[in-house]
Amino acid sequence: MVTSQPVPHLILRTESGNRYLSLAGSNCWTIGRGDDNNFVLPDRWISRNHAMLQRMEMGEFYLIDLGSRNGSFVNGRRVSVPMTLHNGDRLTFGQTELEFYSPAVDQLTEPSIGLESQEFTATATLHVRRLISVLVVDIRDFTVMTRQIDEKVLSEVIGTWFRCAGDIIREYGSWVDKYIGDAIMAVWIHGAQGVSSEEMMNIAKAISKLNEMTSGLHEKYPLPFPLRVGAGLNTGYAMVGNTGTGDRPDYTALGDTVNAAFRLESTTKQIGMDVALGETTYKYLSELGGNSKIFKQYTVTMKGYDTPTLTYAGSFVDLNNFLKLTAQG
Repeated sequence: MVTSQPVPHLILRTESGNRYLSLAGSNCWTIGRGDDNNFVLPDRWISRNHAMLQRMEMGEFYLIDLGSRNGSFVNGRRVSVPMTLHNGDRLTFGQTELEFYSPAVDQLTEPSIGLESQEFTATATLHVRRLISVLVVDIRDFTVMTRQIDEKVLSEVIGTWFRCAGDIIREYGSWVDKYIGDAIMAVWIHGAQGVSSEEMMNIAKAISKLNEMTSGLHEKYPLPFPLRVGAGLNTGYAMVGNTGTGDRPDYTALGDTVNAAFRLESTTKQIGMDVALGETTYKYLSELGGNSKIFKQYTVTMKGYDTPTLTYAGSFVDLNNFLKLTAQG
């Protein structure tokens, strides 16, 4: 006899009884006072877009605060970066408390969320080989900043960055596949004919907007220095699959194309640049008509790769110049 695992859910205890909020049929659920959230909580102490739950491919759940004014808490501890949830955890938003229920998560080996140790494991849902572009964006000097500002301010800053980054990625045709510590990973799925000029322009514009948004956060928050980001962009084939239901794409991807995007982002620190591109990405960018020679060629050594790798890299100023020249052409 096969016993199925109970569906993960949140329990909201009210005077009229328990309300069960199912965590099935998607990989991402938003929580807030606004009507556009998956779970709407009518609590005046909760922000319109307060927090988000994300289910990863191994089955673990993360709670991500979205820059809420009053914070998100797990077992009384304020969340400042994505936090792994365990069965029975108490989640507090404003004056509302929910209980997270998913016995299966405690049977998982908790993965590291560090970029250098990020691993991707295949699951049964990943079954189609597709051409994709993977963007990894990481906040620079984040650890240094955490030592210099109040935890409440830190929580609001990183939450606002996650929320705004998600809005920008959606505006330019994709979604955030992973929120990892102080970084995000986004995926664009391309057609069989390759990457269209419009798609590649949208990705380049998204990177530019992410940098612009990040650099402006110090005007809103009392930060010790302006925030900066680095970006790695790689295009290639990977196994992807739809792990959700309904009208949400909920694709996730894995393979060397994904791993290389993380490594490319790391190389920007080695070579002192802001954006690093894979060879295939650079080829498609070159076809847009702008001056692709703005991006210089580098030979880099990437962790986990036996041979040196070619990358094309530049600053955000270079990227914006490329976009301007492309628009003029």
